[in-house]
Amino acid sequence: MLSMKKAEMVRFNISPDEDSSSYSSNSDFNYSYPTKQAALKSHYADVDPENQNFLLESNLGKKKYETDFHPGTTSFGMSVFNLSNAIVGSGILGLSYAMANTGIALFIILLTFVSIFSLYSVHLLLKTANEGGSLLYEQLGHKAFGMVGKLAASGSITMQNIGAMSSYLFIVKYELPLVIKALMNIEDTNGLWYLNGDYLVLLVSLVLILPLSLLRNLGYLGYTSGLSLLCMMFFLIVVICKKFQIPCPMEVSLLLNETVNSTFLPSYLAQNMSMTEGDSCRPRYFIFNSQTVYAVPILTFSFVCHPAVLPIYEELKSRSRRRMMNVSKISFFAMFLMYLLAALFGYLTFYEHVESELLHTYSSVLGADILLLVVRLAVLVAVTLTVPVVIFPIRSSITHLLCAAKDFSWWRHSVITVSILAFTNLLVIFVPTIRDIFGFIGASAAAMLIFILPSAFYIKLVKKESMRSVQKIGALLFLMSGVVVMIGSMALIVLDWVHNASAGGH
Repeated sequence: MLSMKKAEMVRFNISPDEDSSSYSSNSDFNYSYPTKQAALKSHYADVDPENQNFLLESNLGKKKYETDFHPGTTSFGMSVFNLSNAIVGSGILGLSYAMANTGIALFIILLTFVSIFSLYSVHLLLKTANEGGSLLYEQLGHKAFGMVGKLAASGSITMQNIGAMSSYLFIVKYELPLVIKALMNIEDTNGLWYLNGDYLVLLVSLVLILPLSLLRNLGYLGYTSGLSLLCMMFFLIVVICKKFQIPCPMEVSLLLNETVNSTFLPSYLAQNMSMTEGDSCRPRYFIFNSQTVYAVPILTFSFVCHPAVLPIYEELKSRSRRRMMNVSKISFFAMFLMYLLAALFGYLTFYEHVESELLHTYSSVLGADILLLVVRLAVLVAVTLTVPVVIFPIRSSITHLLCAAKDFSWWRHSVITVSILAFTNLLVIFVPTIRDIFGFIGASAAAMLIFILPSAFYIKLVKKESMRSVQKIGALLFLMSGVVVMIGSMALIVLDWVHNASAGGH
């Protein structure tokens, strides 16, 4: 997502929940802070140890309440802000497209269910973390299912992050040529390499992203999460305002096929008002077509924040599971409203003509609109600075899995970084649309992180509840629903790809 947060990189191992609060004043339970000498080796080889807190080696076999812990220092309000940053991302740009292919009513139903399910999975994850004695997603997987669980968690997080990186670079591919065209006032784009999105993605990756990604400590880049959220809020305000400035009916397909100067747009529309009277400007509430299958994956992609939940929980001041759930409820409700407004006003502006990336739809229609130009520039800066932040946990996870016992090597560090960035660039160049990235990652990695892994870890690690308890039965049903969503969505998306390929669509 557009804000793969600093919290995702700084991961911690243990914290007490509300059940342990009664022990804090008990003389039988004396907590002390772990020292550097007693600290375990970092799970991530290239994360600064000064920024982490570790379990003591002697405590690995003990219960959670007997383990030393790092007290949280982040306020409730800042935790809400951090989790909101972790939720909101590039997925917001695809929500209007999802609504255009589901209808308003069906979209709201799906958005409600996905947000509730995501919140429920946070509940499962927090409870599992406390029972399992770890605040590291991969370590929970290892405790639950050994190396298979660790690989499943690490692989899902890596896929999700690569999907997020790809979506950011797709924004560069779509929007940077339009920004350059507007700033240089170029009308004829034929043969100009610097207006080719593929070339610009490679150039930005080599000149800006790669040098920043090679740093061992990204430091200030973690704060781009705040910039990302501000950019998306600005984008939402612009979407709402433009709804009342762009008249309907608008035959976007004609505007995309003809060079229409934005100065003459009102008169052009006035001449063509009769062309799209009727269904074009009438909102629809239930729609089923070949693109409807992308709605759930886009929504799940938009709500993935689970790798960041545990670090935010670790840093929460006066933390308890109940307090963290209140943080989650406020964050999810705020993002629910933000997503709903962005999708609704984007859809009510363009109706069935919405593209898979909403900002590009405005760019195509309004051309060199100053307000949109500012939005595009802000989003481009945010995504460019966020890509190195997303590379960081991917590289760390790969380093830990392949060569955890080895000392740091600049050569290995550089090769892994270049390989990740090269693979992502190939995806962006050869995958036709951002919709395919949203769809595939949402149906696979996002479904794993929201539905399958939290419920599977909960069933395995929470021993105090029997399999016949309401909680375990609910987790089992949640797991089964996740498998159905993942397999069903992936099958339908692949069928759509095959159909489009046979029809010459891809």
